[in-house]
Amino acid sequence: MAIVSGYASASIDCPDPAALLEFYQKLTGWKTVFTSEEFSAISPDGEPVNGLGFQRVEHYRAPEWPGHERPQQFHLDFYAADLDKAQQEAVEIGARLASVQPQPDRWRVLLDPVGHPFCLCVEP
Repeated sequence: MAIVSGYASASIDCPDPAALLEFYQKLTGWKTVFTSEEFSAISPDGEPVNGLGFQRVEHYRAPEWPGHERPQQFHLDFYAADLDKAQQEAVEIGARLASVQPQPDRWRVLLDPVGHPFCLCVEP
């Protein structure tokens, strides 16, 4: 039997929750759940479950990927029907292509506007 009854959300540290919400909203098409100066959230249906939160952190320092001084703590994976098109559109809304691409035929590593890595992956 599971200890928890379900997944609620994951929260990402950032300097500006509303700005990072806007980026991920454009990337995913998800709806706003809540937004304030300290915390913002989105989810697929606008309900407060199964989404992403963005929390303000004073003196935020971006992770380095690849890197060791401030390594990534996690990364998000998103499916894309067309990797090239999804990569181009993600860059147009503020993502940056990472300098290291371990398997670019299967997934692309990008960095969000505040430096968190995320991947665009071939659909199974």
